[in-house]
Amino acid sequence: MKKIVVFCFIMLTCSFALFPQSERDFETDSVVLKRIDEWQDLKFGFMMHWGIYSQWGVVESWSICNEPWITRNGEPYNEYVARYKALNTTFNPVKFDPQLWAKAAAQAGMRYVVFTTKHHDGFCMFATRETNYSVTDFSCPFYNNPKADITGEIVKAFRAKNCWVGLYFSKPDWHYPDYWAPEWATPDRNVNYNPKDYPERFQEYCDFTYNQIKELTTNYGDIDILWLDGGWVRPEWSVDDETRPWLGCQGWIQDINMPKIASMARSNNPDLLIVDRSVHGKYENYRTPEQQVPDTVLPYPWETCMSMGDSWSYVPGDHYKSTNRLIHLLVDIVSKGGNFLLNVGPAPDGTLPDTALLRMREIGEWMKVNGEAIYATRPVYPYSCGKVRFTQKKDKTIFAIYLCDEAETMLPTEIYMPGLQGLKSGKIAIFGTTLKASLKKDSDGYIIVLPEEIRTQLPSKQAVAFKLK
Repeated sequence: MKKIVVFCFIMLTCSFALFPQSERDFETDSVVLKRIDEWQDLKFGFMMHWGIYSQWGVVESWSICNEPWITRNGEPYNEYVARYKALNTTFNPVKFDPQLWAKAAAQAGMRYVVFTTKHHDGFCMFATRETNYSVTDFSCPFYNNPKADITGEIVKAFRAKNCWVGLYFSKPDWHYPDYWAPEWATPDRNVNYNPKDYPERFQEYCDFTYNQIKELTTNYGDIDILWLDGGWVRPEWSVDDETRPWLGCQGWIQDINMPKIASMARSNNPDLLIVDRSVHGKYENYRTPEQQVPDTVLPYPWETCMSMGDSWSYVPGDHYKSTNRLIHLLVDIVSKGGNFLLNVGPAPDGTLPDTALLRMREIGEWMKVNGEAIYATRPVYPYSCGKVRFTQKKDKTIFAIYLCDEAETMLPTEIYMPGLQGLKSGKIAIFGTTLKASLKKDSDGYIIVLPEEIRTQLPSKQAVAFKLK
């Protein structure tokens, strides 16, 4: 008889409430805390980095930043930046159909969306009165299209699919003249003058930022998530040894008064979640490890944001992760208590790449069968054992999800799961089939015994879920 022995990765138990480092870090609003818990039930979200940069197939915004790690194929910096900034005059995504985007995301099992309304380059994918550097301004050929307010169209389409709506917004704006002042050089990502020396000028930038966030949180109805990026724009109290290098050689503090912004943003949306990334204060309602999965359970709400391909934004011929890999990432993240925010970069014409759509369809097929073991679950000790991940519902129903290798065509006879306690032996359900497995008590935990009929007829080829209790 073939038997797989799976060794558990032992982890410390921990609380899943917000973990304050000081009084200012503690979110006490019961409405917001309840909303965080509801957000943790969603588990799977859809992110899109899309803007004028998609026309060149280059990394979003960063190629106009004058830091030494960035290359531009030898082109002089000023010439490159001038050409890049003019991309608003050619952006015309005539095949943009937000209903198709929302349908693909919903069929993939995604329950919320986070869309890039403005990246660091300052080009606005929404209707704004604060700048003419916008998709709805006459300088952009898409401005007279019925779907010109791209953010508004996305909000409507995803709401129609009962998805939560999140809006990404960059706090730094490299196009705004009171952030990157045109009379001085821009040596790095930061404001290029000392805010203490020019307080009125920096206040203009703060007011501009405040007003744009007000547009986003009032003009599009009840927004669920305000997802703020650009962690070098932060108050002085939040700067530590890890974040200090982000402030560049000058180390100038760029405090935009988040308490004032949050109060305004929640005046019409009391349950709005705010994600002031990396700042860790009261206005980072959940944390967002980027392009990585934590090694263990974390003591606070979190989401892994990760690109489906190698790039956040559209790149022709990008290399996409396999469906098997994406499902394994989802399961692993959820077993550790996180959400998975999966990013796709739309093409310059407004379409989603065919490979990305294929991956989303295949993930959706798996979620239709196994979603019960994913949605509205929380971690349960021992969280993982080799190729198995565990989740549990709030009613203490426990699931085991066996991760199949890419080429695995036959399941083991037995799956050994040391570390589990308190389960009842007997027949257990296998998702995707009416056949039952057997759960047996073992000296160190439990063993799932699989029926022979199921071993070569995998109900799901990427991962097989079992309902243990």
